[in-house]
Amino acid sequence: MTPTDSNETPDSGNSNGEGKGASVIVNVIAVLKSFSADEPLLGVTEIAGRIGLHKSTVSRILATLEQEGLVERDVDSRRFRLGLGMIAMAGPLLAELEERRVAYPVLRELTERTGETSALMVWNGVESMCVEQIPSRHQVKHLAPLGARYNEALSSSVQVFLAAENVERVRKLLHSGSITLPGLDEPAVEAYVLRLDEASKRGWAVNFGETSIEEVGVASPVYDHRGDIVAAVLIPAPKFRVSQDTLASLGEACLEAAAKVTSRLGGRPPAR
Repeated sequence: MTPTDSNETPDSGNSNGEGKGASVIVNVIAVLKSFSADEPLLGVTEIAGRIGLHKSTVSRILATLEQEGLVERDVDSRRFRLGLGMIAMAGPLLAELEERRVAYPVLRELTERTGETSALMVWNGVESMCVEQIPSRHQVKHLAPLGARYNEALSSSVQVFLAAENVERVRKLLHSGSITLPGLDEPAVEAYVLRLDEASKRGWAVNFGETSIEEVGVASPVYDHRGDIVAAVLIPAPKFRVSQDTLASLGEACLEAAAKVTSRLGGRPPAR
């Protein structure tokens, strides 16, 4: 079935608009299905040519999908990719996300070992997003709803993902405000870049009450078979339970858990 431009090819066989509504749905589905693993980034013209719709129609569809988080615009190329809002909307299908399924038993072990909440985070290019979480057994604990997004530069999971980015892209994200950094100036940016390098070498990043005075977070990267970061394991905890002395033990536990998830995925850390 070829998608139709509902603005130019009205359904004359249905006067109540049901046919027109159906064709709009078909067009939206066609736009979403035009993205693939081989071609995750597409522009309006590419999509229009691929599915046989006018560029204006595709542009309107994409604008609506972007508002709902179902597609996202790449910061550099301004082309579109499927958004993590698709995951949030999918609900039960989230269980089929490979990283989430593979990580779940490891997160349970991590929470049992540390007594703190553990979570799995993924990256959409400008935000870290929670896709799995095992709550701490303590009455006072840190929790975030599935689908919660973070773009604070000092967030430990954001540090993990940015540490894998090109330095110039990191600077661009900071200066554009896509990633927020307090006291943004050149010395602060340079200090942050050094911090990312240190976190990468150590294997885990830390947020010691820097985004919330009451919270500490440590995070470590999960790699796929290409050596690319596909997720981060995060331990968020109330600050009053984490001293500087115990911080390293949490970081090491997080690092070991992330390495276990990497292994279960068939992944490998990049060569240093």
